[in-house]
Amino acid sequence: MAKRSGLVVARTRAEAREWSRSMRAAGKRIAFAPTMGALHPGHVSLIKLGLEKADVAAASIFVNPTQFAAHEDLNTYPRAEEADLQKLEAAGCAFCYCPSPSE
Repeated sequence: MAKRSGLVVARTRAEAREWSRSMRAAGKRIAFAPTMGALHPGHVSLIKLGLEKADVAAASIFVNPTQFAAHEDLNTYPRAEEADLQKLEAAGCAFCYCPSPSE
């Protein structure tokens, strides 16, 4: 897991499980917002709402290739992971799971 100033970024299921288990062991309630990246103000509002309802907010950024039909271009889907992580961090998100398709 990589630790930014206020955001933990996991790349594997094992890392995500480790973080989740540690939060639950500490008695924390987790609000989770799954995304495909390209974050906008609606995503940020979900994180903020999650923080009102739970102890910590978590998100995922995963562009799932199986969600695209053959005629749709997966390669042109917007990806700006660093900018997305900055938005999550600024919103108070504590954790983001960013797996590869093979993970």
